[in-house]
Amino acid sequence: MAGLSVVLTFDLDAETLWLGRDPEAARRPVMLSMGRYGAVEGLPRILQVLKRHSLPATFFVPGLVIEWHPRAAESILEAGFVIEHHTYSHAWLDTLAPEQEREEFERGLEVVTSFTGRRPRGFRSPAAEFSAITVDLLEEYGFAFSSNMFDSDSPYLLRNGDRVTDIVELPIAWPLIDGPFWLYSHRLPGRTIQSPSTVLETWTREHDGLVEEEGRSLVLATHPQLVGRPSRIWVLERFLEHVLADGRATFTTAAELAEAARAELVPALG
Repeated sequence: MAGLSVVLTFDLDAETLWLGRDPEAARRPVMLSMGRYGAVEGLPRILQVLKRHSLPATFFVPGLVIEWHPRAAESILEAGFVIEHHTYSHAWLDTLAPEQEREEFERGLEVVTSFTGRRPRGFRSPAAEFSAITVDLLEEYGFAFSSNMFDSDSPYLLRNGDRVTDIVELPIAWPLIDGPFWLYSHRLPGRTIQSPSTVLETWTREHDGLVEEEGRSLVLATHPQLVGRPSRIWVLERFLEHVLADGRATFTTAAELAEAARAELVPALG
């Protein structure tokens, strides 16, 4: 893969972002309202920006969010984008027993497939973590790609223990995720809100460094309830304009990048 591949991904977690962190959030309507903002206000702004620039993107949506916000999920499909797998309730996988994780995985898979009419090909875990059986489930259900790891700036084949699988990993990185900058609640001690200019500089400098190297990917991982605020959608649009003006990167979907990487990586195994 020559040149830099840029993948825009959006995790529409809505209320499940907060419920996954703490089930007691079910008794906190104000906290849950922060998540609902993503489906009600943030997502439409994101879709407008993508339409304005005619750019591809990939959405990861928990099954429960599809059930709670079907119109928001439908708007993603109507805009021409696909929905990939993000579990059912956004429960943190490393806290679940194996049978609980399997139920989370299978239930979410069923909801996405039924709602979209398409079996998802990619998976992103909640809260950036796997359990001992997560990759087993990805293999069992024939997933083509994962976008979860932090150990590379290029796609590679995911490992399951000491064995290489044929699942393509599209790595992410904390500087390219909006959560560390903007995920805030008065119940999350130690969190501060970063300025839009700080995030814009981080994202553009990541692009400027990676675009100078061959075969790199930049996977931007954001959340409509965070990046969808007016001051932050400004960051997203200015970043997109920066990449487009530079002209050396190609925007693609996660699935397309995974297939392009597979064409190079799988023959290399032989």
